[in-house]
Amino acid sequence: MSLVNGVLARADPAAVQRLAGQSGIPYELLHEPGSRVTQEQFSTLYRLLASELDDEMPGIFSRPLRNGTLKYLCLSLLDAPRLEVAMHRFGQFLHLILEEFRLESRRDGAVCRVELVPNPDGPALNVLGRELMLKLAHGVASWLVGQKIPLLEVEFDFPRPPRASDYLYLFPGPVQFGRERTSMSFDATYLDMTIRRHKADLKRFLARAPEDWIFVSFAEQLVSHRVRQYLAGCLPTIPTIEVVAQDLHFSVRTLCRRLSAEGTTFQAIKDELRRDLAIQRLMRSSDAIGAIAYDVGFDDPTAFHRAFRHWTGSTPQAYRKMA
Repeated sequence: MSLVNGVLARADPAAVQRLAGQSGIPYELLHEPGSRVTQEQFSTLYRLLASELDDEMPGIFSRPLRNGTLKYLCLSLLDAPRLEVAMHRFGQFLHLILEEFRLESRRDGAVCRVELVPNPDGPALNVLGRELMLKLAHGVASWLVGQKIPLLEVEFDFPRPPRASDYLYLFPGPVQFGRERTSMSFDATYLDMTIRRHKADLKRFLARAPEDWIFVSFAEQLVSHRVRQYLAGCLPTIPTIEVVAQDLHFSVRTLCRRLSAEGTTFQAIKDELRRDLAIQRLMRSSDAIGAIAYDVGFDDPTAFHRAFRHWTGSTPQAYRKMA
């Protein structure tokens, strides 16, 4: 929901309720910071808002990116001989139309670093702008070479936000906060890859925007994603971390260290999985709350109510009424 409210921040209040409804997002849930939406709901809202504002990064930058900007950006990259040239063009294109920053990509030994360099004389770039611009650069680069590029690290020059765990579903690599710069890095060998896309491929990529470049799929297999998938397959039983570590071929110590490097913990993954599944059932079914509690691993409905209020700030009954 923090992502939803981020893109709606500059929208006309009268339009917010209408666009949320058209996207299948109950208006009341916008005020519940712990609530969740599906990728499809968010992507629909994003496209509707972009169309209404004639801005493909709706209200995020001081100057709108008029509808068609992403199309012409991608067209300018398709005849690049390799990804390194395409990423340079990507930065040059944005430099022509945005005041907030320059996007620089460079080799640093065996690593490519893509950095947002703030313009000291330009408008400030907000947090959502930093996030989405790195997402766009990564998404377009991955699309051009025909495979998702694993990220070695993502750095942000702002403090760790309250819902930092959501970044697991935005960036396929470890995310660090409070750094000196905003950047992402990946293996420099990708820069030498040839461009595999053609003009005919562009229509589908644009039609699905932003879904194909914002969200991380579970197929990208961060350890935290593998743990979440494993736990989901065990419900309503909740296995211990010792069992999960053994079946995923880790020691408990190694598993904890890998999860920590991805900015999460076993307990956090377990809670987020149960929260998300419970919300989905509350919104999409009329199943009894006790049955939902059992199916997500709670033998005691009272414990489920207490946990749900902690996760979302609302009781299950109140959440269902809002949905």
